[in-house]
Amino acid sequence: MTRNLPPKWLKPAVDYGPLAAFFAAYLVYGLMPATGVLLGATAIALVLSLVFTKSLPWMSLITAMVVGVFGGLTLWFNDETFIKIKPTVVQALFSAVLLGGLALGRPLLKLVLGAAWPMDDLGWRRLSLRYGLFFAAMAGLNEVVWRTQTTDFWVAFKVFGLMGLTLLFALSQAPLMSRHHVPEDAPSEPDGG
Repeated sequence: MTRNLPPKWLKPAVDYGPLAAFFAAYLVYGLMPATGVLLGATAIALVLSLVFTKSLPWMSLITAMVVGVFGGLTLWFNDETFIKIKPTVVQALFSAVLLGGLALGRPLLKLVLGAAWPMDDLGWRRLSLRYGLFFAAMAGLNEVVWRTQTTDFWVAFKVFGLMGLTLLFALSQAPLMSRHHVPEDAPSEPDGG
């Protein structure tokens, strides 16, 4: 029996579609209408994910909730501050979850990525620490940018800067992931019994 796999376009559409829609709407209409478009596109992305995969990825769900709250506040109060602090809140939340998990002895990245890339426990702890610190730095950087730069600059930073820095950071972690990679066909540890 073959399992129905979601279409290949689904993950990029869910991950980047709302951001692309936000940017396009910003270029044409400005920040407030673009915020409304972001809210709608995020809801559509979640529905598509649910329809095709019968599940909602936890990171997408958390991000959607934060978008809903801060986008809604932006529109309700007609104050762009709320949408500008949304990346700070998302990044800080991811940082707190990862670093909090480490403090409790649970490298939470392993739960998200462990099936795709098996690593030893030390590798997961190091990667979780690095990502936790990276997300904290990105939260701080967003605060500096939105408070010191124009809205046009902040939108470009949000769309291209945060994504580009995240991609560069992820690529820079390849050596650590390779060093700690555990081949799937590696013999399991004896249970001592």
